[in-house]
Amino acid sequence: SDDGAETLSTTSWSVTDSEQCFVALDSSLCRNLFQADTCHKCQEGWEQNGPQCYYFSTDELTWEQARERCRRDGADLVKIESEDEQSFLIQKVKDKMVEDEDKFWIGLTDSVTEGTWLWTDGSPLNKSLTFWARGQPDNWKGENADGEDCVRMAEISRLGLKGWFDKSCTAPQKRICEKSAETGR
Repeated sequence: SDDGAETLSTTSWSVTDSEQCFVALDSSLCRNLFQADTCHKCQEGWEQNGPQCYYFSTDELTWEQARERCRRDGADLVKIESEDEQSFLIQKVKDKMVEDEDKFWIGLTDSVTEGTWLWTDGSPLNKSLTFWARGQPDNWKGENADGEDCVRMAEISRLGLKGWFDKSCTAPQKRICEKSAETGR
């Protein structure tokens, strides 16, 4: 309408900067009007998706080194818990891949027991929610006699969301770190 009133729709408008949020609205209204995570923001260099912040590295490290670097930043290698999250990550990875071998470590490994895939928090991989590329995991031993015990992801258009590949944990790769947006500043 033309009466000068603004209509606020939570489906098409979101607050991305917590300071703007609290300047524009008092904090209790902000908290009640929006889901709590909309008033949190990721630090510079991290990308937000819902309540989580993600960091996509440009340097390449072994899986253990990558995990240690994530932990130093108050995060861990990403744990993928939904198709929506995988879709977000695949799109971001697509934008960041310079060549086919540009792949990113995620927080999944079977290094404790071959074939038993665990996330870095110790939880088992949900077998109904996996995004293995065709023929993966294959534990190929051609590069390392120990096989492939860590997981990297990539965007390959013909595979859709199926972008997980097992890889030797000692092969340098880029990484995706994840932490809560609440602690992301």
